[in-house]
Amino acid sequence: MSDDTVVTSMFDRVGGATAIDRLVETFYERMDTLPEAQDIRAMHGTNLGPIKHVLKRYLTEWMGGPKLYSSERGHPRLRQRHLGFPIGNAARDAWLVCMQGALIETVEDEAAR
Repeated sequence: MSDDTVVTSMFDRVGGATAIDRLVETFYERMDTLPEAQDIRAMHGTNLGPIKHVLKRYLTEWMGGPKLYSSERGHPRLRQRHLGFPIGNAARDAWLVCMQGALIETVEDEAAR
């Protein structure tokens, strides 16, 4: 790679903070409405505000944007943070269906999805 090569982060490719906000909002709308997501949605409780905040910050950092998540919560330790939840294959698949649909709906760059 030459010195004049510009590397675009995934965060920028998907549209930055505005796109991450739309992605997370759309993800949870799908979780609220898709029958196959009913069980995993129930694991999130009624107030989604705090978990949306966390997911937006996590995705921002994970995609190469500002380090918002780790500055607030430290290392993600995703496995450890989810140990208390009964996440089996059906819950995993439902989460993925919600996220895939949200990505299709909110991210124009097909390769970035």
